[in-house]
Amino acid sequence: MPESTDEPTLHDPRARLSSLLRLLGAVGVAITLVVVGINLPSGSDDAEVPAALDIEDDRAAEADDFARNAADLAERATRRARGVTGGKVADDGHVHAGVDPLVDGDDGHGHDHSDPTTKNALSRSAPEETPETRDPTTPIQAAAARDVVEAQRAEGTPYLTTAAFERARTRVPADRYAMANGCYALQAPSGRWVTRTGGGLAATAPGIKRAAPIHFRATDLGTYLLYGGKRDFVTRAGGPLLGLGTSNRIVWAAKPSKRGDYTVTKQGKGFRFALAGGGLAVGNDGTLAFGKQPTTFRLRTTTGCATYPEAQVNIKGAPHAGETPHQQVVGYVDAHTHGMAYEFLGGRAHCGKPWHPYGVAYALVDCIDHTITGGYGAVLEAVLSGKPTHDPVGWPTFKDWPAPDSLTHEGTYYKWMERSWRGGLRLFVNLLVENNQLCQLYPLKKNSCDDMDSIRLQAKRMKQFQRYIDAQSGGPGRGWYRIVTNPVQARKVINAGKLAVVMGIETSIPFGCTMKLDIPQCNKAEIDRQLDAMHKMGVRQMELVNKFDNALSGVAGDEGATGLLVGTANFLETGTFWQMEKCTSKDPEVSDKTQSLAPPRAGQQDALFGAIAMLNLPTQPLPVYPSAPHCNKRGLTALGEHTIRGLVKRKMLFDPDHMSVVARKASMDLIEKLDYSGVLSSHSWSTPDAYPRIAKAGGFIAPYAGDSTGFVKKWKRHVTWADKRYLFGLGYGADINGLGAQGNPRGANAKNKVTYPFKGLGGITVDKQRSGKRVYDINVDGVAHYGLYPDWIEDLRKLAGPKIVRDMERGAEAYLQMWERAVGIRNNGCRDTANRTPLRKFRTLKRGMATTTVLRSVGMPGSRSASGFTYCAKRPNGKTSRVVVDLTKAGKVARVRL
Repeated sequence: MPESTDEPTLHDPRARLSSLLRLLGAVGVAITLVVVGINLPSGSDDAEVPAALDIEDDRAAEADDFARNAADLAERATRRARGVTGGKVADDGHVHAGVDPLVDGDDGHGHDHSDPTTKNALSRSAPEETPETRDPTTPIQAAAARDVVEAQRAEGTPYLTTAAFERARTRVPADRYAMANGCYALQAPSGRWVTRTGGGLAATAPGIKRAAPIHFRATDLGTYLLYGGKRDFVTRAGGPLLGLGTSNRIVWAAKPSKRGDYTVTKQGKGFRFALAGGGLAVGNDGTLAFGKQPTTFRLRTTTGCATYPEAQVNIKGAPHAGETPHQQVVGYVDAHTHGMAYEFLGGRAHCGKPWHPYGVAYALVDCIDHTITGGYGAVLEAVLSGKPTHDPVGWPTFKDWPAPDSLTHEGTYYKWMERSWRGGLRLFVNLLVENNQLCQLYPLKKNSCDDMDSIRLQAKRMKQFQRYIDAQSGGPGRGWYRIVTNPVQARKVINAGKLAVVMGIETSIPFGCTMKLDIPQCNKAEIDRQLDAMHKMGVRQMELVNKFDNALSGVAGDEGATGLLVGTANFLETGTFWQMEKCTSKDPEVSDKTQSLAPPRAGQQDALFGAIAMLNLPTQPLPVYPSAPHCNKRGLTALGEHTIRGLVKRKMLFDPDHMSVVARKASMDLIEKLDYSGVLSSHSWSTPDAYPRIAKAGGFIAPYAGDSTGFVKKWKRHVTWADKRYLFGLGYGADINGLGAQGNPRGANAKNKVTYPFKGLGGITVDKQRSGKRVYDINVDGVAHYGLYPDWIEDLRKLAGPKIVRDMERGAEAYLQMWERAVGIRNNGCRDTANRTPLRKFRTLKRGMATTTVLRSVGMPGSRSASGFTYCAKRPNGKTSRVVVDLTKAGKVARVRL
């Protein structure tokens, strides 16, 4: 296959309509099957989930929803499809001149992966030519910025060590968490070992060699499935009538259930295995049964356990870590992903979950409306991908999903996330996301459509996810996924070799701050109250808008058919359409989204919103917009300014992505007035007039990831905006899980393709990732799921050499330094000569002071090694002195060398 950097070919709208109508016919057949009594997956307790995780297996409820809504869904989708494609398509034939070839097009929300002329644009939001709304960077300044970054690449890097990524296994478990994913034999108080009998178990074996090896699969902290050598589960039997109720027999069951999900407690030198009302007990004849008084068993490690079914990581080598908690960190940053988006849009639009207590076979299953029709009933998936059907089977075959253009399927399963962390990811921003109008429009749902209700639910899920990772890792706090709320915590987590997770918000109606006919539906007091609540919940990064204008700001909008449909949803929410006017700018990069009546395009990034709207959107009179480029007249409101001031007051990070050009300009004016560094663009939804201002403020930039070829182009441009006063490090915004198409492959025959295995950050060895029967190759599969980001970074190295990877390895440190400035730490005086701390201040440092106190007293050091900080201090005569603050490994001042 020849090297290609283009996305799939654009589908002909008439062919797509024909496919969609055929698909809808299949939905009709599925509805008939439902009516006549097709056997749907039941909600039997073979798939029940521990109440501790508050996650129900709701396949039966999904089936009920599908049966109730499928006919309406098909009828509405048919009407919408005909309405969208049946009208006259407007095209003013406008061609934007003077676009930089490095950034031609639009790779953000609204980006069309099918169009080679627009697939890799730096920005996603469109122009207004005034001196304030143009990229102010001159060629001389760009060259100087490149020199600054080149000099930083040459700076020394901190010494790294490695960290254990799983708890060391001991012969006898030290506590009730230590058995996670281990192989053990059980010994009864009689001294006999538990062995397999005909249909159950008995403590009759005289030695451990004849004991039944049992794999302990953690379902939560201290709870386990007991998995046998014949790939079955130690379970309390069901009742005698068709399996209803329970009996006191302990049997081997083919599937996991609550009747075999044991809460383990330590009792002296042994452990008890409890179920509701009792637990595992040994009878007089040695047979294991359910009893009200559980028996205490001793555990010993053994061999011969069956391997529990699970996706693999396929990385060798321990994760890199720092020698001390306070030194400079090294690692990649994803500043924009939606790890808990399986709960948004009512909880039925997204198929699969990032984890399930019973593992991959239960987490990675397709939606009921996809499964029941053999893949032909997945209307939303079909509209998004341009493919009329797909194989609904997930684990273990994964024939058609996950994939770069499959936006309704789970992309951040925990083993895939673990692979990205093992591959060098060290800082991850999980954005809580919702859109109440589109949630209401989508016919299948189980959750509240209120933006803030959904955000609170997703925050709860983040904490449950962290708990689940802890359970797999051997106990509370041992997991690699650590939610952090300040830069000091984050630095400690990263230097411990783990993943620092920041909680953020990207939603259309934050705090209920919508507007109706231009009348705000919130006030400053309500904003303050909810900012306090979100801060207390752990939120530290926030966007003010997403898809709709709200009482805080105008929005950049969406383009093409997506813009038409989401703009109509904007009307339903606010009572007004987007107020798009012709931009006065001649710079096509600085504008909001172009509005037209163009037909939908397959693979359109962020087309999820448009596709949902297409399924169920009432017809509204359409606005008549002038010729492009378009700029939203709505800017930053007084309530929006109050919100930004509230974020600054609470030391929270502000992301101006998705704002209209005029709103973002006003926001950056305010950020500069407040002299605040806590600003970042997380996924290329800003414009080139804003990026230099973000860099100058000391902020952070993470372009939308997308295709590796397009990302290289963005990296080259962003280097020209570097500010010498700050460390330059680049992140990326994956925007995975329904909100963003992922990078397509360059092809099996691409020049400089990735070869496996390859070496990654910290000396690890990365091989092809295996999930069940599917083996993934970045060259032919692209970024099919989140676990392929280490491969994507290697693809960047193949395209652009080691410099791009070097810049991205500094991403975590650059983000943390931005965050430190936001919380009030003086900038690094070695880079920022105007901000050097007077020498006399260093004389106030005392032995035993913590590093946090040092930072607040004298600011950021010029370098942070494992043994101490080095500063550039200002003498009374204006000259510079080098000051070294020696630190203990615990992060306490040992001495100050002036």
